[in-house]
Amino acid sequence: MAEHSAGILLYRGRGDDLRVLLVHPGGPFFAKKDDGAWSIPKGLVEEGEDLLAAARREFAEETGHAVPDGIATDLGQVRLRSGKYVTAFALQGDFDPDTLRSNTFELSWPPRSGRTQVFPEVDRAGWFGVGEAAVKLNPAQVPLIERLREALGAG
Repeated sequence: MAEHSAGILLYRGRGDDLRVLLVHPGGPFFAKKDDGAWSIPKGLVEEGEDLLAAARREFAEETGHAVPDGIATDLGQVRLRSGKYVTAFALQGDFDPDTLRSNTFELSWPPRSGRTQVFPEVDRAGWFGVGEAAVKLNPAQVPLIERLREALGAG
C-alpha cells in the first residue's frame, strides 16, 4: 500500500496578494536543489489517524509552531512521483520564516563513511506568490495552489 502524508497549505492575502508558505527539505540530497524541491509542511499519517490532525501535527513538527486557529479547507489529494499520496488542507494564517525550528533526522553521511550526521527535516521556509510557488513546489503539489485559488474564488 502506498504511503500517505497530510499537510497544511498556509496562506495569507487574497487575489493578486495571495501568498503561500512553503518549506524546503533539509539534508544533503536537497542542499543544492531549489526549483521543484519545495513542499507544503507535511508528513506521514499514522494508522487510524485523522488526516487533519496528522496535517496539524506535521506542521508543528516541521516548523516548530502550532498551526494557527481557523477553519481548514480540504484541498484533496495529489500523488507524488514516488507513489506517495498527499492530502492537503488550506488554512489562513501567518508565520515568520525566521522562527522556523524543524525537527531533525539522522543519516549516515557521507555515504559509506561510517559517520552519522543530524539534519533538519526542513531547512528553510518562505512565503511565495502563486506564480513563484508553482515553480518552487514539487510539481505534483502544484495543483494544490489552483485548488486553493478556486476555494477562495480566485480560480
